[in-house]
Amino acid sequence: MKLTANNPHKGRVIFHIDMNCFYASVEAAYNPDLKGKALAIAGNPEERKGIVVTSSYEARAKGVKTTMTIWQAKRNCPELIVMRPNFERYRAASKALFRILSEITPDVQPVSIDEGYMDITHVTSDLTPLQIADSLQKRVLDELDLPCSIGIAPNKFLAKMASDMKKPLGITVLRKRELASTLWPLPIGEMYGVGEKTATKLIEKGIKTIGDLAKYNTYELKQLLGINGERLKNRANGIDNRPVDPDAIFEFKSIGSSQTLPYDTVDEQEVRRLLAILSENVERRMKRKNAAGQSIQLMIRYQDRKTITRSKKLYRYIDAKDEIMYEAEELFHKHWNQEPVRLLGITLQDVEVKKNIAKQLDLFTYEKEAGKEKLYEAIDGLSEKYGKDVFKKLEAVKEENQPRTSFQKNFLDDYKKE
Repeated sequence: MKLTANNPHKGRVIFHIDMNCFYASVEAAYNPDLKGKALAIAGNPEERKGIVVTSSYEARAKGVKTTMTIWQAKRNCPELIVMRPNFERYRAASKALFRILSEITPDVQPVSIDEGYMDITHVTSDLTPLQIADSLQKRVLDELDLPCSIGIAPNKFLAKMASDMKKPLGITVLRKRELASTLWPLPIGEMYGVGEKTATKLIEKGIKTIGDLAKYNTYELKQLLGINGERLKNRANGIDNRPVDPDAIFEFKSIGSSQTLPYDTVDEQEVRRLLAILSENVERRMKRKNAAGQSIQLMIRYQDRKTITRSKKLYRYIDAKDEIMYEAEELFHKHWNQEPVRLLGITLQDVEVKKNIAKQLDLFTYEKEAGKEKLYEAIDGLSEKYGKDVFKKLEAVKEENQPRTSFQKNFLDDYKKE
């Protein structure tokens, strides 16, 4: 199918491609004996309290759900096959997928390992947008043996909602003129961008459906949810002017790592060991980005699934394991309620690449600070003022051989290197 740039459409035509049960589907494509079977991908399958990351539709039909412990999942589905995630395999499949999308249009925006947007407004062929979607879906299935659903709409929000309406292997067109009949009757909790806490607040106000939100008073929504209230109302009315931005994959403001403990614990040594692992993960990812962060956030999830997040603004940028762990431990001891801990997460926020960091240091403290932190590059403004020889430039650490494990956040590092 030969596609060339033109502009045959009256308005924007956006696709949202969403892979179906991606991890499980990749495993079944790799090993056809798994096709049609109840399969779950889980961390630490040897541990009964390992957590299900995703599962096949056959497993879901038997009551297996994401975030279930393995023992709960097997209680619902005794024949369940449980496998560890194979991130390199998923990364390869994802890169192959986006290669296919990019052959249709350069306007492709990956948003995670298994989903992305395409703007085909400037693509013309003998095919209609619906036929292009059908051809794309069949090609992904034929070449990669992976099922996907595609939403077609005039903007990103509606395309995302549309792709969720038919799974697996669905293609759904969602037009603005159809919102009252297709989108508005849906429960408010099914709206993309509305989390559990936001849904609870809206329902308490009598906003039970997306249609209720679309018609609600804007001022009251802003009082309730801030600027996000107005934004959500606009989306409910089909208003979303965000472009499909291929360069958005390079934007990041936070880098983190989280992990569930093999068992709920109050053992501070166990907690400290996990904090060390998480700090090392964050350090590795920061160095891969050649970046540093100025705020740190700790997430604690307790045995009853209650989750808290606590943050701290730092006076300096950090990226080293020891410093990350020091700050995370402080937050933990300050905010832990002594109840058994199930999960911990560490996130560095206010992240900047090092070359953009403009830390204001005077000449007398810079050398000491740089030696201590081993982090900052020369600051252009101060170099110009005092001369380039004042500062010692730091070489970026090469980490090409580092393992990559946090896939949702980091698989995109390789996206445009080919």
